[in-house]
Amino acid sequence: MVDLPSGQDHSSGPSPDELSRRVRGDQLLSVQRSVRAVVPSGMAVGCVTAGVALYASAHWAGPAAWLMLVVLSNAYRAYVCRSLRAVERAVARMDERELALRFRRITLSSLLSGCVWALLPLFCDSGNPSETLFFLTIVCGVCAGSVIFSAAYAPVPIVFVTPALAAVTAWLLHAGGFHHEALAAMVFVYLCTLVYASRRGERAFRASSRLKNEALFMAAELQRTHAESTRATRELDFRANHDSLTGLLNREGFAKAAARFEAAQADVVPHAALMLDLDGFKAINDAFGHKTGDRVLQDVGQWLQQRLAQHDAVVGRWGGDEFAVFYRPRGAADAPEHVAQGLIDSIGHATSHYGGQLGVSVSICTSLERSAEEMLAFSDEALYEAKRRGRNRCHRFDEVLHGRLLRRRDIERDMVEAMATRAICAWYQPILADRGRRLHSLEAVLRWRHPKHGWVAPGEVIFAAASTGLAERLLRHILEEVCHGLVQLGGIGGAFAELPVAMNVSPREMSQLPVDVITAQVLAAHGLPPQRLQIEITEEVALDTSTARARLRALAESGVAVAIDDFGVGYSSLASLRGEHVHQVKIDRSFVFGLDSSPASCLMVEAVVRLGRSMDIEVVAEGVESQEEFETLVRLGCPLLQGFYFMRPAPLGQVVAWAQRREDSPSRHDGIEVLNDGCGQLARKPSIERCVATSSCASQPLKARSGG
Repeated sequence: MVDLPSGQDHSSGPSPDELSRRVRGDQLLSVQRSVRAVVPSGMAVGCVTAGVALYASAHWAGPAAWLMLVVLSNAYRAYVCRSLRAVERAVARMDERELALRFRRITLSSLLSGCVWALLPLFCDSGNPSETLFFLTIVCGVCAGSVIFSAAYAPVPIVFVTPALAAVTAWLLHAGGFHHEALAAMVFVYLCTLVYASRRGERAFRASSRLKNEALFMAAELQRTHAESTRATRELDFRANHDSLTGLLNREGFAKAAARFEAAQADVVPHAALMLDLDGFKAINDAFGHKTGDRVLQDVGQWLQQRLAQHDAVVGRWGGDEFAVFYRPRGAADAPEHVAQGLIDSIGHATSHYGGQLGVSVSICTSLERSAEEMLAFSDEALYEAKRRGRNRCHRFDEVLHGRLLRRRDIERDMVEAMATRAICAWYQPILADRGRRLHSLEAVLRWRHPKHGWVAPGEVIFAAASTGLAERLLRHILEEVCHGLVQLGGIGGAFAELPVAMNVSPREMSQLPVDVITAQVLAAHGLPPQRLQIEITEEVALDTSTARARLRALAESGVAVAIDDFGVGYSSLASLRGEHVHQVKIDRSFVFGLDSSPASCLMVEAVVRLGRSMDIEVVAEGVESQEEFETLVRLGCPLLQGFYFMRPAPLGQVVAWAQRREDSPSRHDGIEVLNDGCGQLARKPSIERCVATSSCASQPLKARSGG
């Protein structure tokens, strides 16, 4: 069998030259084997023939010399075909030139041997028929054997039989007579037949060798293809389950490995799931670039593997700069808090060569009954809490977080149905002008009373919408609710027909959602003029990306008023007023609370009021909750007021009824109309069951707060 040469490209099969070389290599091996096999029998036949010649001849010198030639020629043939195993190993590496050289040597040795046998008729006596018949039989038999054994390569038997049979033919013709001449003709025919058989045998051998080598190639190609397929499958499996940057398990691979790890361990000791989030990684990305950030993630991955090798832990990259760990604690040294604190203490030293020390927040969840998937979800919740409390700390998942997680899951699950059934709706809070005497506008605030959890704060609704990809749908839904309210106000007529309504949009929505396009579409669908709607934004939106500024400009140009909410708490309050699209600012309630006893807050409010008047911008004081705050704001000249002191957020029908009662029989206090919503005695912390107490958050698109 011929080995396939290594390093060759087999993708399109062997070339014709390569296939021919392999066939010639098979011929060489076959001829060498046959020559080595026939040399001993040739020596034996030569010795017997020489003995007969000596017996029949009176002179011994001739037969002895011929026998010596037989020995020498066969010895040369054996020498040429020596080291058969070495040739078998080397033939795959031989080129055409070396193959041709070996063929010439074997052919020459056969020619010499044939010439020796051609001398045999010299010992024949034409007068002794039995002796002649013996020698002719020997020559013809030796020639036939040569053809049979050397059929792989025709030149070898041809050069052997031609001299021998030609000499016999010549001797018979020289002897003369009818019988000798007829026998000479038969020997010549026999010579031609052997030559023809040699050539036909070579063609058959080459065809068989070609088929064999093609089959060998196909088998080798199939084997190579199978090996490549196996390797590609392993590589695809590795890529599907591992992170390409760090080499750690990715999210899917980690979940599978953690499940296998959990199933392989005895359920005696609770397993531990840790989630890690790098603190300060964004600063490295911003300062040194993303390539450096990638190297940091790679170093962190190696550091985690080294630190956790002794714990036999499953380690993976959860995504971004988050990593996950799952292992089975075996003792106090393996306690999750101990492991987490060790990671927190060593993370800075692992990446200090990048010019700054990273921190890491770690969450912990241990359980004996819960699955790995549930534990990872719980760890993610605990990680959010750890990040909320500050950097470089760990936090364990507890019952409080469990309850909060279940609540959020219920909210996320039921949000679509709540929007479809309009359980998520808009309530309204009035904004008053002329010292509280006139209804100036309304602010829409989000409300949802969950069937299981009761009132859900707007912040929770917004967070759930962002987590589930429903942010745009929620924005459209609230816009639809506000437009329904505007249509109802228009149907009432009078002062309500032109009453504007404000709603809040956050930096995230302004940057990521086409708020201007959505607003125009919804207003047009309800046939409402843009002047009836006002968009409230936090002041950082006005200075955010060019995309956000372009959308604000488009809203203002369409006629939608833009207000700056929570004014005064940002880092660039005055700069946010430079945009031509700003129509109104709302002083944050932190400046209004206790205003009557805070000279500094009074100065701030008075400055904003004067600034608004000079820039022709409306100023609203939100969060008015007491008589003292109200009177102080009136004294400072604040034109617009909003807060629980006047009315809490309520459904539109209640707000309209309140406004109509005010017009019919307004109450007065010290000459100033004080509007009351009939909700009973005012309180600084109203019950969430009566009106949802909410907190302001710059990341929430629609929000309600104690001051509106």
